[in-house]
Amino acid sequence: MMKNLSFPVKQMALAAMAWIASNQVVNAQHTPLQPYKGKIGKTVKETQEAWPEKKKAAKGAPNVVWILLDDIGYGAISTFGGLINTPTLDSLANNGLRYTNFHTTAICAPTRAALLTGRNSHSAHMGLFPETAIGTPGYDAQIPFEKATVAEILKENGYNTFALGKWHITPLADLTPAGPFNRWPTGRGFEQFYGFPSRGSIDQWHPELWEGTHRLKDQQDGKHFNELIADRAISYISGQGSGGSEKPFFLYLATGAGHAPHQVAKEWSDKYKGKFDEGWDVYREKVIANQIKLGVVPKNAKVPPRNPGVKDWNTLSANEKKLYARFMETYAGFLEYTDHEIGRVITHLKESGQLENTLVFVSVGDNGASKEGTFVGTVNNYGAGISEEERLKKNIENIDLIGTEFSKVNYPLGWSAATNVPFRHWKQDANSEGGTHNPLIVFYPKGIKEKGGIRNQYGHVIDILPTTLELVNAKVPENINGYKQDIIEGTSLAYSLNDAGAKDRHTVQYYEIRGSRSIYKDGWKAGSLHVKGQDYNNDTWELYNLKEDFNEVNNLAEQNPVKLKELKTLFDSEATKYNVYPLKDGTEPFVLPTAYKDIDRVVLYPGQSTIVDVAGPFAVKRSFSLIADAEINGVETEGVLLSRGGFEGGLSFFIQNHKLNLVYAVGDGTKYVVSSENATLPTGKVQLRADVKYAENGSGVVSLFVNNVKAGESKLEKTTGSVYLHEGVNVGIDDLTPVADSYKVPFAFTGKINKVVIDYNAGQQANLK
Repeated sequence: MMKNLSFPVKQMALAAMAWIASNQVVNAQHTPLQPYKGKIGKTVKETQEAWPEKKKAAKGAPNVVWILLDDIGYGAISTFGGLINTPTLDSLANNGLRYTNFHTTAICAPTRAALLTGRNSHSAHMGLFPETAIGTPGYDAQIPFEKATVAEILKENGYNTFALGKWHITPLADLTPAGPFNRWPTGRGFEQFYGFPSRGSIDQWHPELWEGTHRLKDQQDGKHFNELIADRAISYISGQGSGGSEKPFFLYLATGAGHAPHQVAKEWSDKYKGKFDEGWDVYREKVIANQIKLGVVPKNAKVPPRNPGVKDWNTLSANEKKLYARFMETYAGFLEYTDHEIGRVITHLKESGQLENTLVFVSVGDNGASKEGTFVGTVNNYGAGISEEERLKKNIENIDLIGTEFSKVNYPLGWSAATNVPFRHWKQDANSEGGTHNPLIVFYPKGIKEKGGIRNQYGHVIDILPTTLELVNAKVPENINGYKQDIIEGTSLAYSLNDAGAKDRHTVQYYEIRGSRSIYKDGWKAGSLHVKGQDYNNDTWELYNLKEDFNEVNNLAEQNPVKLKELKTLFDSEATKYNVYPLKDGTEPFVLPTAYKDIDRVVLYPGQSTIVDVAGPFAVKRSFSLIADAEINGVETEGVLLSRGGFEGGLSFFIQNHKLNLVYAVGDGTKYVVSSENATLPTGKVQLRADVKYAENGSGVVSLFVNNVKAGESKLEKTTGSVYLHEGVNVGIDDLTPVADSYKVPFAFTGKINKVVIDYNAGQQANLK
C-alpha cells in the first residue's frame, strides 16, 4: 500500500512546488539570485559588504506614455481634419508628428494584444475576443509568456509601469476571484492597474472598477470614467516621483471613449448644438477638404461612395435629422471631453517638468468607427429581434436620454461612415482601410526635430513597441520571468522620425477578423469582405494599388489577376505562419470559454461584487435556481440577496415590503416582477429560492420558494441570456444601477446572508451543505 501511495504523493509534491513557483512568477519579475561580490569576514568589521545590482534604465531615458482611444475613425478629430475639437491632441501633433499611414487590426482585443506585445494578434493568440476563444493557438486568448508585453520588457529595463482603463485581453476562465492572475495586467508586467479588466466597454457614469486584482466599491459620486482614470494616472505619476526616484515610468492609458455607450455631461454635448444639422454627407465634404489642407490625405482625395445602407441625409424626415444630429453632438462632446481629461495628464507632466523628456504615442482608435449602432442608432438596449422601424420610434421617444446615465448610446451608421472619411466600411472589416486605418500621433521633444511634421510611412500597431524600445535604448532580455523570448514581429518606425522621405520598412502585413481578410505588400492590397455563413472559398477578393488609390475606390482585380493571385498566395503563407487558421465567422459550434462552463453550482458569499465571468452561465439560456441561505430579523428586513446587471437589463432577487421578489429585465424596457403571495416572511434562519426555467419557445417561468414551500410564480413572456453588459454579480447589494424600479442602489440587505448558490439543476431541492 505504501509503495502504491508513493507515486501520487510525489506527484502532489511536485505539483505543489510548481504552483508555488508559478505564483512567484505571477507576483514578481524574475529576479534570480546574483553572485555575491563582497567578502564575508567573521565580523562585520572584517566584512566587505555588497548589494545586488538593481535594474536601471539608460541614463536620461525618457518617460513613455501610450494613449489608446477606442472606436474612432480617421475623420473624427480636428487633429486629422475632423469637426470634433481635440486641442490636446492638436498640440501634441503640432509639436510632434502625424502618421497618416498607420494601421490597427480592425477590432479591439486583437489590437490591444498586438500593441502590448509587438506581435501580430493571432501570433499573440488573440485572433478575436476572450469571449469567443476556441482551442487553437490563434484564438485561445492565452497570450504566451514567451511574447512579453511592453510593460514586462520596460520593467526589466528599470521602468515603473502603470496601466489604466480598458484591458480586455484576459481569458474569461481567469476572470474569477480565485484567478489565476498571471494574465491580468499586474501579471503581465504592470505594477499598478486601475480600470476594467473584462468586457469591451464600460458604463461611463457607473463604471465597474478594479485596482490590481480587486474590485473597488462603487462610490456613486457622479464622476465620469474619464475623470477617474485621469485622476489616478496623475496620482501614479506623482507617487512614483515623490520619493526622489529617478526611474522613468511607462504609462498605458486606454480610454473607454469613443466606444459605446456614448455618455457625457450635457455641457460638453451642448457645445455642438446645431453643428451637425447639415448631416453626414456635408460632414464628409467638409472634413476631406480639411484633411487635404492639413496634408493628411493626398491632394487629389475624393469622398468615396456612401457605404451600402446609409441614406442620403436630404431624404430623412425632420424627426430623424433631429435625432441623428443629437447622436453626433453627444459623440463629439464625448470625444472632446476625453481630450480634455487626457490634457489634464499632459498638463501635469508639463507642470512637473517631465514633458520635455517624455515620449508619447497616441493611437486614435483601436479600429475604425463602430458599425454596431445600426442604421438608426440606439439610445438604449431594446433587446434582440426589434425592427429598425420600432428602434427608430423608441429612439425618437427617448431623445432626451442621449448621453445621460440612463442611456446606452451608439450613433447610427451614417455618422460612423462620416467619421471614417476618407475610407469606406468600418470597424470589424479587416479587408478595408475603414476598419484598419487610424491616426497616429508621436510626440517626443528630445527626439523629434521637425514640429508638426507629416509622416506617410506604412505602419502597424505592432510597430509601436519596437519603436519605443529603440527610442528609449531598451533591450529585450533573452529571458523574461524565466521564459525565453520570441522575436518581436513589428518594425521600428524610429527611422522615420527625422526623415520624412525614408523608404517604408514595414512592407508586408496581413489582416483578418471573422473571416474578412486582406494582405498588404509594397503598396498593393488584396482583400475580401466575408459574409457570415458563406463558404470562404466563394468569397470575392478585391485588389487595390494604395500608392495611387489610397482609399480603395478602384478595384483592379479583373485588370490584374496575376497580382491578385500573388497576394492571395502570400496571405495564405502569412496566415499559416501567424496562426490565422482556422478561419471562424461565428457560425461554428461554440461554448462560452468561462471557468464555470462545466460547473453546475456556484457558491457566493455576502459582500461579494464579482467580475462578470462568475455568472458566465447566465450568458446562455440555461435554467437555474438562486438559493439564499439567509436570516431575517423581522418585518423591517429588506434588501438585495443577489443582483446581476442593471437598469439596462438583468435580474435582482430581493426582499421588499415583507415579500420575496425577483425582477427579470430583458433589456428592451420590459421588466417582469414576481413576488411571494404571503404578506410576511418568517423570521430567523430561512432558505429563499427562485427557480428560473426556460422554455424552447423563448418564454420562461419564475417560481419562488420559502423554506421549499412555493410562495409565488409568474410566466416570462420573453427571456434573454446576454443583456447583462456592464454590471457583474453582487451579493447583498445592487451596486451600480438598479435592476428593479422599486428601489435605489445599493439597497443593501439588512438581515444576514450566509451564502447564495447559483444552481443550474433548476427546480431541484438544493443541498446547501
